[in-house]
Amino acid sequence: MLFKILCGLMLLIISNLNMKKLAKNFAFIDSQNLNLGIQSLGWKLDSKRFRVYLKDKYNVSVAYLFIGYIPENQDLYSKLQKDGYVLIFKPTLPNENGDIKGNVDADLVLQAMIDYKKYNQAIIVTSDGDFYCLIKHLYKNKKLKMVLSPRVDKCSILLKKSAREKIVYMANLRKKLGYKEKHRPRTEP
Repeated sequence: MLFKILCGLMLLIISNLNMKKLAKNFAFIDSQNLNLGIQSLGWKLDSKRFRVYLKDKYNVSVAYLFIGYIPENQDLYSKLQKDGYVLIFKPTLPNENGDIKGNVDADLVLQAMIDYKKYNQAIIVTSDGDFYCLIKHLYKNKKLKMVLSPRVDKCSILLKKSAREKIVYMANLRKKLGYKEKHRPRTEP
């Protein structure tokens, strides 16, 4: 009897592992919202560690990063692509204060809908309430895996309502996802 129970458990575990491997989840990342939110918490996100986290924790096979394009940031873009992100660029314009702004909201929503049949579930990374209708639609159709919000205090109430129990706040992920400075040996003067 115990043998049958153990065999049943093993089959269940193997089945779950196989389903996990087959899961094809996509991440849609609001880059500016993510980075400004994390920086306001006093730490810097390690993009490579974050990509691994998305793959390991949420079975993300494709991670779109929606980002404003600034020609001087080519090294950053190359690094992000090397880390495993698919970059979707938005033209940038200076606002009235001279700050560069690349509003990616419509692009993110459009891409999530273009790829709708290609993924099992979506992970949306933002705190922006402009994604309320997307989150609501994904949740209703069982296509929302999770919303990752950089800050609980800055997360839109609309996101909290539409994502319900499928929202995680990234503030407590600093040890897992924070950039670790490489210590250089001291040189004697």
